[in-house]
Amino acid sequence: MRKLTHSSTLLLFAVFALTACNKGPQAGVVATVNSKPILSADVDKLYTAQLANNPQQATPSQDQADTLRLNILHELIVEEIVEQRAAKQNLTATDAEVDAKVAEAKAPYTEEQFQAKLKASNQNLDDLRHDLRRSITIDKLINKEINSRISVTDSDVSNYYNAHKAEFNLPEDEFHLAQIQVTSRSAAQTGNLQNNKAINDDDARKKIQAIKNRIDSGEDFGALAMNFSENPETQPNQGDMGFVRESEMKGEPTAYAAIMRLKAGQATDIITILDPQTKKPAGYAIYKLISKEPAGQRDLNDPRVQQAIRQQLHDSRSQLLKAAYFEMLRDQAKIENYLSEQIFKNAAK
Repeated sequence: MRKLTHSSTLLLFAVFALTACNKGPQAGVVATVNSKPILSADVDKLYTAQLANNPQQATPSQDQADTLRLNILHELIVEEIVEQRAAKQNLTATDAEVDAKVAEAKAPYTEEQFQAKLKASNQNLDDLRHDLRRSITIDKLINKEINSRISVTDSDVSNYYNAHKAEFNLPEDEFHLAQIQVTSRSAAQTGNLQNNKAINDDDARKKIQAIKNRIDSGEDFGALAMNFSENPETQPNQGDMGFVRESEMKGEPTAYAAIMRLKAGQATDIITILDPQTKKPAGYAIYKLISKEPAGQRDLNDPRVQQAIRQQLHDSRSQLLKAAYFEMLRDQAKIENYLSEQIFKNAAK
């Protein structure tokens, strides 16, 4: 066998190097992060889910579809970078932590309802566990690397209050309300935990009366709202409407009059919701007064003012540090984005 000369050996290594550099991505891989692949199947699943969550949206054009896929891939790349960083610090979520989160997610539902929600979101239990593990892991890293470094001092709170004093001066009374709403409109959608929808006016009246009876017997208003309310904006938050100004409430005179008679913790009788065009019943509602905030200047010594400022300053700093931290990790990572390369090549033809 002929021995390789020194020059021949160098030439052979050069050929191998060129071959390695020109090697394309494996089938089904749209990117790599420090050599770990991100699969097109993962991008496709999230892409399909986002379209399903916006059924009214028109079918996207090719450019819109490519933009959405690139945005999804960008998020997956950042998540993978952060997850790899967490693994190096032994912060990856344990099976016990994932099990606890799964149990928490299942708690409000029967097994049948839980499986139906998974199916509706195009997931199975393994998908959910994967997402929860990644979410817990990222939260653990953020808490260690970012939130633990944030300190909001009394001086910070005082300075913010003095610079934004007008924010804490309520021009009128505000009412913290919760609502349970039942509608007789057959086209209305519902996302309550019982997947329970009144189908006509008679059914709606029976349903709201049954709910009122349960409230009067002492059952929790928030739990009933989550299980039976048909208002998709408030149902997931136990019917919580947040703070509503008195001037806004006056737009519904019947509800306004009923709420004004309440003390904190009390609920109204059943209130008929009229269709603004036909003036016929379109549904029914029950309101609960959680608290009332009288008009006027809130003092810095008010514990609620202190807490609101501390939370706002903490959240603002956390967002800034997270953005900087993620960019720092991204700069340190070796990323190959094959999807962006392919889209660019196709568009540049």
